[in-house]
Amino acid sequence: MRSPVLPLVVLLLASGCAEQRGDFPSLLPRAIEQRSDAEPERPVPVATADPALDAQIAKLSSAVDAADAGFRKAADRAEQLARAARGAAQGSERWLDAQTALAEVDVARSEIQQPIAELERLAIDRATAGEPTYPALDAALKSGRERGDAQVQRVRTIEALLA
Repeated sequence: MRSPVLPLVVLLLASGCAEQRGDFPSLLPRAIEQRSDAEPERPVPVATADPALDAQIAKLSSAVDAADAGFRKAADRAEQLARAARGAAQGSERWLDAQTALAEVDVARSEIQQPIAELERLAIDRATAGEPTYPALDAALKSGRERGDAQVQRVRTIEALLA
């Protein structure tokens, strides 16, 4: 018995050899399809020197330095007292001295937040105005944030000594 599918396959293949009749459009890309709708590359704006901003950055950077120095002094004292209180009962004189010193460290740590917030405000104001980033401001802000993070880590280390 012959398969009825074979003649159908032959007919389909033969129809591909048929002569083109009629005027059909080309399948090549049209001119409109060759253009790009992508946004053009814009040059990155370069920040110009701003002496007033540089003065503010220097003032806030020195405030960060002073706050960090005060924190380090308080943290060294608190760490020394926490090591002395290690193993002491809660509520004992040594433990209370270490807790008081740790509270002073928290106060000293909060001092760095104000200049960092001012640096962030300056960066936000520049971005809001559509001005390019200012490298000195970005560097000062990065340094301040790193110091703030280091202070948090130091407080956690001292707290772990008292746990």
